[in-house]
Amino acid sequence: MSESWINETLYPDWGQRFRVTRELARVKSDFQDIVVFESDFHGRVLVLDGVIQITERDEFVYQEMLTHVPLLTHPDARRVLIIGAGDGGVLRRVLEHKTVEKAVMVEIDGAVIELSKQYLPDIAGDAWNDPRAEVIVGDGIDYVAKAEDGAFDVIIVDSTDPIGVGEVLFTDAFYKDCARILSAQGLIVNQCGVPFMQADELRETSARRASFFPHVSAYVAAVPTYVGGFMTLGVAAKGVDPTRQTVEDVRARAEAAGILGTTRYWTPEIHVGAFNLPPYIAENLPGQAG
Repeated sequence: MSESWINETLYPDWGQRFRVTRELARVKSDFQDIVVFESDFHGRVLVLDGVIQITERDEFVYQEMLTHVPLLTHPDARRVLIIGAGDGGVLRRVLEHKTVEKAVMVEIDGAVIELSKQYLPDIAGDAWNDPRAEVIVGDGIDYVAKAEDGAFDVIIVDSTDPIGVGEVLFTDAFYKDCARILSAQGLIVNQCGVPFMQADELRETSARRASFFPHVSAYVAAVPTYVGGFMTLGVAAKGVDPTRQTVEDVRARAEAAGILGTTRYWTPEIHVGAFNLPPYIAENLPGQAG
């Protein structure tokens, strides 16, 4: 019996491949090509347009850092908007915070949600049925444009890279609307790629957001299946400077939220330390070049 492998197609000159023990789904939705497969080492894996999105083995790194850092940077995050994140992992992590009162998730591709529910049920757990959750299959751009001023404390954007279906989530108009619908202490976080390979993504996203937010920065997470070194998560805040947090403040918020001691990657110390960027990453932030 011949072996089956799937090759990631994110970069033209470098990549990774996974041995497929069983292909679970291969769907062409209205927006993208979706594959879900099983592997011996990484468990089940979600692939969108040839790019690895999530594996059961290391999803906790990305999901914890994308979620817990913004929610515990904000002094009192109660209303959270999630754009994308169709696998449900961010929704699950948001709802782990007992201080969160409402989480609205807007995912443009309903097929990702349905396939994740069917083949990746452990990623979201019981989050789909939490009464605090409102899951909308729709356009995140449109939702943000129509939302009321100050409607949310935190916005988490878990999108694909700024190509194809994810491209419209990286525009001036989108960030202007995000700033408008955030509360006075509000902040937005989104993935900004692996800067060793995708420095333009961090640089251009940060420059755009600097027009609408007084504090623009980024922090890092080491996600094994996002090849190329650190993944950056870009943050833009209306209130306090996210780079000036203390471990003590973060720990107190985590204790109040009920997540202290429940994580596998995030800790108060990792949270604060993740904003200490290597120069090759920091040089892509506004005012940091040179």
